[in-house]
Order: sequence, then C-alpha cells, then structure tokens
Amino acid sequence: MGLFTKKRKDADWIRPKDTIQAIVPFIMKNRCDAEVSCQVDMDVTELVKYVDKINEKDLGYKITYFHALMACFAKTIYSREALNRFVKDKRLYQRKKVLFAFIAKNKLSDEGEERMISLDIKKDDNIMTMSKRAAIDVFNVRQEGTNNMEGVLKFFTALPKWLLNLVVGIIFFLDRKGINPKFITDGDTNYASILFSNLGSIKNNSCYHHLNEYGTNSIVIVIGTIKDVDGRKIVDIQATLDERIADGFYFAKSIQLAEQIASTPELLEEDFSKTVELEK
Repeated sequence: MGLFTKKRKDADWIRPKDTIQAIVPFIMKNRCDAEVSCQVDMDVTELVKYVDKINEKDLGYKITYFHALMACFAKTIYSREALNRFVKDKRLYQRKKVLFAFIAKNKLSDEGEERMISLDIKKDDNIMTMSKRAAIDVFNVRQEGTNNMEGVLKFFTALPKWLLNLVVGIIFFLDRKGINPKFITDGDTNYASILFSNLGSIKNNSCYHHLNEYGTNSIVIVIGTIKDVDGRKIVDIQATLDERIADGFYFAKSIQLAEQIASTPELLEEDFSKTVELEK
C-alpha cells in the first residue's frame, strides 16, 4: 500500500464497466454528491412467520426481525457483488469482505449512549450464525457499556481542538489513500458494506439517511416498523446509495431480490454465499 498506488488493504481495484462509470467519479467527486434514495414497502409476512417459528425453540438467544432482514440483505449482497463496492480517490473498488454495521444504544432511553457494532458476514454464515453473533455483540455493549471503537473515539476527542482538527485532517487523507491503521477502521460503521438503522425497534417509520464522505460505506438502509396491511406484514425500508458503484437498474433488481428472499425465508438457512437468481 502507498500514496501513489491503486492498491488498498480492504479492497481490490476494478476497472469500470463503461465510460460513464469511469467518468462519473470525476464529475461527482464526493459520495454525498452521488446519493440516490428509494423507499420500498416490503412484504415480510413469510419472514415474520419464519422468525416466530424459530424462536419457539430454545436457542439461548432471540432472532429478531431486524436480524432476519439483515440476513435477507446478506444473501442479496453475496448474489449481487456490485453492491459491495465503493469509490475512493476517484477509483472503483470491490471489497474483500462483507461488513454490516448498526448502532446500538447501551440502554433504551434518551440518555442511552450510542455504540457502533460491526459484523463480518462470512461466506459460510447463515441466519443462525449471524443472528447469534449480533445478539452477543449487542448484549456485550449493553452490559459493558462500551466497545473497542469507543475507546479510540474517547482518546481522540480528549485532544485539544486544534490538535484534533489536525489529526482528523491526517486521518481523512489516509482514508482517501486506503492506509488508515486497523485500530481506526476496525469496528467503524463508516467502513461497512451496508450501514443499517433499525427505527422499527423504537416504533418509528423509516426515513432518509445521508451517506458520509469519510470511510467507504456506499449503502445505508433504514428499517421502519412492521405493520399489518390488509392481512399482510409490511415494513417500510428506505435505502440511500452511491450511484457511482452501479446503475439504477442494478439497484432496483437488488431490492427485488431481497424481497424475493424475504418471501422464501428458508433460503436464509443456506450459506449466504450460495447465490440466488432473481425470478423472471
């Protein structure tokens, strides 16, 4: 890795598929300039039934609807690899890992502090293994009130303002070149393949969520409350995406695939890396 190379430790450089994809990062230089947002009402009737049935067993932990929806998108991202890309320094990259992230409060109150949780979604993971790790991580955060990333943030925010401003500037430069140290990037939600916000856990509808220029996160998904609509279970989901990683047609088909997987939740018991084709 270095200042004058395409190589990064977290991803592989790939050549854009066409001239439009090649030139767009030079026109829309910032991720926030290239945001597109879409809202979908997803039918999760079968997914809810599936989760409720699993939770009748004594697993030692509870699989939540949020876990199940993350699993649907895990299956989707392994089937649609362009979703796991990002643009940095005007170049297009394919991540080496699938990383999901979300924020958990250490207690469910106005005073509860937010903690970052990052999950490395392995090829041989499925809904059971992923849910167990997610449940353990949330439990640990709420019991201990902190995680590794919290210690890093506390160190930096204790610096004088002038020094913190200088340090953040250096970190932004290293981030652009892909050479930030692991103790800064590991566990940081800004480096996730998908950042999730589960507003349904506090009985709220979904909403628009911006992307950040710092880091490599290209997709944010906000999940709202599951509601009964004409005898079906419907959840509103809003996604914000960096359109430089793929075109609108690709994104639309990816959402349709996630809906298809949610309607056939038994697929989530397979390895996430076992791809699913979108039905015609």
